[in-house]
Amino acid sequence: MKFSTNTIFSVVTSSLILVGCGGAPTIVSTPIENIDTVPLKHDQLTEKQLKNWNSYDLVTDTIPGMSVLKAYDELLKGKKGQTVVVGVIDSGVDIEHEDLKGVVWKNPNEIAGNGKDDDNNGYVDDIYGWNFLGDSNDENLEYVRIIKKLKPKYEGKNLSSVADNEKEEYQQYIEAKAEFEKEYQEASQNKMQYEQILQQSKISHKAIAAAIGKEDYSSEELLKVEAKTPEMQQHVAFLSQMFGFLDPGDTIPDFIENLTEGVEHFTNQLNYNLNPEFDGRSVVGDDVDNFDDRDYGNNKVMGPNADKKGIKHGTHVAGIIAAERNNGKGMNGVAKNVEIMAIRAVPDGDEYDKDIALAIRYAVDNGAKVINTSFGKYYSTHPEWVWDAIKYAASKDVLIVNAAGNEGIDLDEKPVYPNDQVANSEEIADNFITIGALNYEYGSNLVANFSNYGKNNVDAFAPGVKIWATTPNNKYEYLQGTSMAAPAVAGVAALIRSYYPKLKAAQVKNILMDSGLNTTTSVILGGEQTNSKPFSDISKSGKMVNLYNALILADKMSK
Repeated sequence: MKFSTNTIFSVVTSSLILVGCGGAPTIVSTPIENIDTVPLKHDQLTEKQLKNWNSYDLVTDTIPGMSVLKAYDELLKGKKGQTVVVGVIDSGVDIEHEDLKGVVWKNPNEIAGNGKDDDNNGYVDDIYGWNFLGDSNDENLEYVRIIKKLKPKYEGKNLSSVADNEKEEYQQYIEAKAEFEKEYQEASQNKMQYEQILQQSKISHKAIAAAIGKEDYSSEELLKVEAKTPEMQQHVAFLSQMFGFLDPGDTIPDFIENLTEGVEHFTNQLNYNLNPEFDGRSVVGDDVDNFDDRDYGNNKVMGPNADKKGIKHGTHVAGIIAAERNNGKGMNGVAKNVEIMAIRAVPDGDEYDKDIALAIRYAVDNGAKVINTSFGKYYSTHPEWVWDAIKYAASKDVLIVNAAGNEGIDLDEKPVYPNDQVANSEEIADNFITIGALNYEYGSNLVANFSNYGKNNVDAFAPGVKIWATTPNNKYEYLQGTSMAAPAVAGVAALIRSYYPKLKAAQVKNILMDSGLNTTTSVILGGEQTNSKPFSDISKSGKMVNLYNALILADKMSK
């Protein structure tokens, strides 16, 4: 969609003067209070712009990024900051990637390969972090685990036949069963539909590619095909319809690849995530309901697979935060002066509360000042363990940047875990910030159609649609989700902590929220045209995180 010409931003951006030769930049700013006359971008983004859109500036580039390039050019040039360790709790990180290996954290107190816990932190040979999943990859979703655990106790019972002290647990079991039945049916239908479309796409593409003489034909070239037979007419009509689902620049082979990944996704859902007979935890060997049982996992932060399958998500997240800047390789991370601590705790399926709580504590105890948590679930059996870990991180001045989730729902009505609120009470700590996802379309489609939102339970928004970043084996891909928005903010937070190390985690959170760009325009939520609200009403800050403004405010607060 084209950018709306009547969208109004109330923005604090600044012109500035840099003073001094080293250390943190000293900034004298003159706010621009009204940018209503800034021209809006009507053209499609070029490939270069799309690969870097989260770094562009609204005023200069008319693209709603985080003003990363502007901040580096005007605020940080020639300045040196301190090294900041960022813990990436995720599926694993390719620490050998060409764009990441130079920014990987290495435990200074551990001797590699000697089989000893040299630093006495409880983890043997944890050189680059820790793998709490051991050799496991796939997992059930939490509500499937709840059903498996409670079925022997409650099958065949109703609410009136359950003891008063068990009614809450029984209700959780009933809700989990209903969720399972709905999701299993949807996954089965989606798998069948994807398989049918994939099969027809392959058949039609083979015929059209042969007629045109190439694989990567455009929509215009497709429509020029001389369709003399009913079959060829069908192929042209079908693929023409499929082109309507493609992003600009994508081809039918790209579409087929996406469909193939979709079939694999739904197949894995049915085989593992939604399969009550599957037990992915058995290979780990711990008791997931015993928080004191901590002697498990290993130091394989890239997971157990030699082909690095399963760690795409964590590798992408790490790249957004800190892929080495200006090294002539695939992309630039948001932050320099960062070391990535890789902590594998998120399987293909729902994470265990125990793993997440221990992963947060591991990151805190081993020097991380920012932690990224790009994962979430809607059922939790031990949320108190994670809440305690969040409070522990707060006590050690560590900021946690959390993804809001991708179901397009209001988190004020349905909580997602992890979170920093117990039963919609006041926040349990001041170091936890939850991020929704922005689209690169400036206007009513500014919020990603998948992004969760919430006036009380989402704090701010950042770029999360079609983000170009690192993937395993020296590759790069576009991925999207609030999982991509959170690490963008983690990168901003890391830069603030690098150049203004005296600022506390709670202050950095406030800076991220208070310094952002805001708009009064109404935005479409959950991809539903009938569901719209003013952007200012869908998060606590009502703003989009902006590095340029954040550094200006950080400088002011540090005085």
